[in-house]
Formats: sequence, C-alpha cells, structure tokens
Amino acid sequence: MTTLRTRRFASRAALDAALVERLAQAIGDNSGGGSAVMLSGGRTPMPAYRELAARSPKHNDGLRILFSDERYVPSTSDASNYRQSRELLDALALPEAAVLRVRTELPLEQAAEDYERRLAAVLDAKVPIGLGLLGLGPDGHTASLFRAADLERARGRLAIAVQRPDGMEGVTVTPEFLAHVKQLVFVVAGGGKYEAIQGLIREDPDLIAWRAVQGVPSVELWVEQAALSSLMA
Repeated sequence: MTTLRTRRFASRAALDAALVERLAQAIGDNSGGGSAVMLSGGRTPMPAYRELAARSPKHNDGLRILFSDERYVPSTSDASNYRQSRELLDALALPEAAVLRVRTELPLEQAAEDYERRLAAVLDAKVPIGLGLLGLGPDGHTASLFRAADLERARGRLAIAVQRPDGMEGVTVTPEFLAHVKQLVFVVAGGGKYEAIQGLIREDPDLIAWRAVQGVPSVELWVEQAALSSLMA
C-alpha cells in the first residue's frame, strides 16, 4: 500500500532551497557505493538544478543520472529535458555512460527500447536509485504517462514510447520502474494545478499520477503553498 506525505513550503524560494539540499545529499551519497538519481523535466526543478550546479557539487564515484521522461526532440532542443539539465550535468562532469539520456537520434520505438535496456542494466547491477523526482501536470499526469492506456501498455515494461496530448511524441519510465526508486518526490509549484494536487492528496484512484506510483511504499509531495491556495482565494 502506498502512503503519501505532503510537505508544504511557504514560498518558491523555500521549495527550491529544500530541493537543492535533497539533490546534493542524493548525489553525494556514498553509503552504498554507486547510486542513481532520476531527474524530472519541466520548469519547476530548473532553478534548483542551476543553484546546485553553481555550487560545484561533489558526487559519489559511481553516480548515474537518469530521466523520468523525454520529449522526442533532438538532445540540443530547448524542449529537451536533457538539454534543460545540461548546466547541472556539466557541473557534475560525469562520464558519458553515467548519464542515461534518451537517445532521440534513434527511431522512437528503438529509443524507448534502448532506454529500457539501459535502465534494466542499472537494476541488474543492483545500483540503488536513491532519489527520483516527478512533476505533476494540471491534468494529473506525471512523467509522460498521460492516459490509462499508457499505464496499460506500460505493464511489464521499464520504459515505453508515448504519444503526448500536445502532439509531440516521447519516451517515459513506467510504474514498474518507479517501484525501484527509494525516495520518490513529486515537486509541484505554480498555478493551474490545484485540482491535480488535491487529487493526489486525496489519493484519487482515477488520477494517473497516483496510479503511477502504486508500487512505491512511500511517496512525498513537495508543494509550494501558493499552488495549494491558487483557487481558494
């Protein structure tokens, strides 16, 4: 059974500061040798990524960086989650093999299969995924899992190709992969997400984001207070 713990932050600055500290801790954790951290895309975590990059963070020797999802665009595109995270990645200066980006230069289905193989290799090597970040869309989606049909196609898979409602294609991790993340955190800020946030807090069984984390014993929701009160004024 999945339990949800909610942390409310009085300001966006407080949320960003807490996220920087959590990321720094996860990236530098040497308690079990190598580890992995899953980054999410979108605008919300980017200030924390930039702040952490400016600190020249120390990392454990076996660190791997993963991504929750990726739009099917060139890795140099401003729409790419990988591209948006490059400031942090450059600061970490990891070997190329330690950054598991979605290879969007491949055909879409091959890109998903390739990403799934590399995620499976991380799990087979028993590399702990200490921290995973997720966003929450106004429609209640997370990663690039938008529909019940996506969840159905994801059964038994670690990554799948998806057709996004915005007309773009993408690759996303699946609930089966998320079940391997030790600390899974939804990070939510900004307006327009009140209903989705409330659905997550209520543990709405119809909410895609909640259904996606049902294999995870404990999940955290970090939310800026303004996002909780945006429709309550």
